[in-house]
Amino acid sequence: MLSAAGDYDLLLSVENEDGRSSEQLTLRVVSRLDGEIYMADEYNVPLGRTLLLDATLWHYAAPSYLWQCGAEQSTDPVFRFTPSTEGEYSIMLTVADSDGYSLTRTLNVVCTPTEGTFRREVSAESRATATKLYEYRPAAGQFINEPQSGFAGEQTADAAVAYAQKRLEGEKYVSLGGWGGYVVVGFDHSVDNVEGYDLAIRANSYEGSSEPGVVWVMQDLNGDGLPNDGWYELRGSETGAATTLQRYSVTYYRPSADGQSVEWSDSEGATGTVDYLGSFHPQPSYYPAWIDAASYTLTGTRLEARNYDKSGNGSLWVQPSYGWGYADNFSEVDIVDKTTNLFDIANAIDTQGVSVELKYIDFVKVQTALNTKSGWIGENSTEVVDFSDYGLANRLK
Repeated sequence: MLSAAGDYDLLLSVENEDGRSSEQLTLRVVSRLDGEIYMADEYNVPLGRTLLLDATLWHYAAPSYLWQCGAEQSTDPVFRFTPSTEGEYSIMLTVADSDGYSLTRTLNVVCTPTEGTFRREVSAESRATATKLYEYRPAAGQFINEPQSGFAGEQTADAAVAYAQKRLEGEKYVSLGGWGGYVVVGFDHSVDNVEGYDLAIRANSYEGSSEPGVVWVMQDLNGDGLPNDGWYELRGSETGAATTLQRYSVTYYRPSADGQSVEWSDSEGATGTVDYLGSFHPQPSYYPAWIDAASYTLTGTRLEARNYDKSGNGSLWVQPSYGWGYADNFSEVDIVDKTTNLFDIANAIDTQGVSVELKYIDFVKVQTALNTKSGWIGENSTEVVDFSDYGLANRLK
């Protein structure tokens, strides 16, 4: 047991019948782990709407909050900001720990023109399906980097986006990996919030095999054509349940050698692995090859896992469906054509679970919702195949 903070030199020696090897290591003991604040640096909010700012914290005990915007201050965990005029605002968040540790983040908020200013009408050339894939950031998973899943050694984020775009255009699945992995797509027009279902997302679920993904929507509030304006989650059957975690985060760590499982840690203090299943998916690593960092963190909403071993001996795993409101979910409520889930923009909610009235949306994100694995089947990983404007698709039939 080490009783004081500092650096300690360790000598690791291994010996067997083939010989002996040793390596010098340095162990750093700290008095506490550095705190972290996970939230975006920039936000957009249209004039007349309130922006909710909150943060996911790691390594904080009994934190206190101080939000500052000019003369306005708040000590609530969530800062409700309603700008009075268009323009840029600087907001400072300071989080202090019970032991005196503090960290400060400065956020930039742009108040954009009122909702509808940049709404894009449907034209004769408009397509019902999503026309552009903007971001592909999967978690580690057995289908990531795999040639059989269409990968060809992608080494950059742009190459990964091109890979995923090509897959969707060919109506082939795109795997989002384990918990938190996501993809972002957009349309060549604004998708209106009409009566009933507005969006359709096709995947590959079937009875006994649901790998639900949480769906998020965004408006292009600043008119730049990019998904950088703030996400709203679409309410599902598990929203508000005691077992559902919002502002949940997982950090994935790059393995030190090929053929190793990918380790992770989460914001709840748990750790685990995305198991390497070389007999089925023998690519060298399940950690996205185009992510250069030694680790990366994903944040979002986590649902309670319900998968179980029906056989009792590990041979038959069941991944039950959830009520409604999730992609890649064999729901009895919102599924059509066996593999397509339908979604209503009217179910948009803010980070506190309060309904938000959106007249239209421009971008959609799907994110793997479960952090679990099913034995030899491997980790739960949402797959998507197609995104469409459900109302327009019906009108074009």
